[in-house]
Amino acid sequence: MTKLVVQGKNIEITPAIRSYVTQKIEKTTHHFAALINEVDVYLSVSCNGHIAPHQTAEVTVYLPHAVIRAEEDSDNLYASIAQVTPKLQRQLRKYKDKKVSPHHASVRMPSPEVALAVDSTPDISQLLAEKQAQLPDEVVRVRYFEMPPMTVQEALAHLEQVGHDFYMFHNAATGDISVAYKRNHGGFGLLQERSPSHRSANTSN
Repeated sequence: MTKLVVQGKNIEITPAIRSYVTQKIEKTTHHFAALINEVDVYLSVSCNGHIAPHQTAEVTVYLPHAVIRAEEDSDNLYASIAQVTPKLQRQLRKYKDKKVSPHHASVRMPSPEVALAVDSTPDISQLLAEKQAQLPDEVVRVRYFEMPPMTVQEALAHLEQVGHDFYMFHNAATGDISVAYKRNHGGFGLLQERSPSHRSANTSN
């Protein structure tokens, strides 16, 4: 059995819920068990006034050199769990078919017309305004994952897989930590540390 971690926010993880999650995840990941290092299931309930509470099931699968994520929400937690597993299975099949890894040449790239904006000195305030980010008062989750070196193109492929707005990775070209992100107006951006040579050049100028 693949390592399964079940966590909750604003909800008690009862034996019945844990059993249902385990059953669904085992059935979904059975044919991919040899590829999976860990499965993290995060269940949460959010209320908004008189509107029915959103009950969300978020599943993150840790694979060699990749992370896959699927999320579903509804007004019923069991329904959300049941609905997220087909999404997860499609992502796992896609991963297996592509065999995405830093050492494999068959990574499918985003279409050529998608622009990649590289900015070594990003305006953080502009980025936050562009994404209309709302920063939390405290850190509510901490995740640890492996960061093998990869190219920017491979990072973009992973960004499409996880479904987030950004993807942090170990840039094989520079040796530094970089962040690829989706831009509101289309295309992708890349955040990377300014190299010492760039800093020296700016200082001399």
